[in-house]
Amino acid sequence: MTQYRTQVKIIADVLSTARDMNVEGNGVGITALLRRGNMSYGRMTKLLSELVGSGLLTELSGDKISKYMISDKGVQFLTAYHSFEDFAQSFGLRL
Repeated sequence: MTQYRTQVKIIADVLSTARDMNVEGNGVGITALLRRGNMSYGRMTKLLSELVGSGLLTELSGDKISKYMISDKGVQFLTAYHSFEDFAQSFGLRL
């Protein structure tokens, strides 16, 4: 049986990608987020808008493209998510 990702897991994946792939400090483009997030462009743009609006990501607007960086609030979210994920797994649950 196929296990689908929850919305929270998808958010955690996008935030992790924004954190891990921002090696030069100038943000991550939407293409990298699409590849690692395994989502359609339309769904990703909607999610990015929500994450920027909630303060979990910061949008860096360039000449033609936007790049995204994880914010301090996003790092806090990931820390709490991973702690809860470990807690749930200790009871045999999957998030």
